[in-house]
Amino acid sequence: MKVLIVDDDRLVSNSLKTILEADAEIEVVATGNSGKEAIELYSALKPDVLLMDIRMDGMTGIEVAEILLKLDSAAKILFLTTFSDDEYIIRALQIGAKGYILKQNFESIAPSVKTVFIGQRVFGDEIITKIPSLISDGNKVDFSKFGVNDKEIEILSQVANGLSNKEISEKLFLGEGTVRNYISVILEKLKLRDRTQLAIFYYRNS
Repeated sequence: MKVLIVDDDRLVSNSLKTILEADAEIEVVATGNSGKEAIELYSALKPDVLLMDIRMDGMTGIEVAEILLKLDSAAKILFLTTFSDDEYIIRALQIGAKGYILKQNFESIAPSVKTVFIGQRVFGDEIITKIPSLISDGNKVDFSKFGVNDKEIEILSQVANGLSNKEISEKLFLGEGTVRNYISVILEKLKLRDRTQLAIFYYRNS
């Protein structure tokens, strides 16, 4: 898999390159040190995964990700930072980033890149524990105004709790295909893109 690393500290980006290339499955195609370079290198090299810092001079990683995801909605962007700032976490979730992990957990970097590469999301333990409180604003919303019925709300709540389709089907005694259909209908009704956005919507409105 091809990985692009962008961090405004050259020592960090070189260290990350060394860590990742110790894994035979990973090739670091380039390193960059600014948001501008991130956009240029991503556009030129089309890496499988972009591993990027959030706090950078001139343009934050969040701003870069917003631009790249508009150009390529399938972009796999994994944020790696020393900061677990609440504002950054929720924004990373909102824009569709594939993950957000902390730099100090260096042993998890390569496994996280691999997880993102196969299409899954990854958030460090420190981040996961914060998500429910961050995306709940305390205001109850009547889901029915979105055309979501009671059964769909039940399934939505299970998605928000992190259950897979198989786990939901077993818990609610439904076929796995039926669960998939329900989720597709819910996504369409709420005009959302994926399960992460469903979880954010649920916690914000329940």
